[in-house]
Amino acid sequence: MTITVAGEKKSCGAGLSIARLIALENVETPEYVTVSLNDEFVEQGAFQSTVLHEGDSVEFLYFMGGGQI
Repeated sequence: MTITVAGEKKSCGAGLSIARLIALENVETPEYVTVSLNDEFVEQGAFQSTVLHEGDSVEFLYFMGGGQI
């Protein structure tokens, strides 16, 4: 199947979970990543059970705090 990861089309096998995709993509600090699947946020507790399907679009996001000096 073909999915889009961070704007890039990729081929992968059926039954791929978000957790496995995070590992395959070597996502930096996976414990802090937020995942968007088809423009919807996925709860971190659901990464293992959320299976990707043909045409899905996945984005890895990191939220950073900031402030004024």
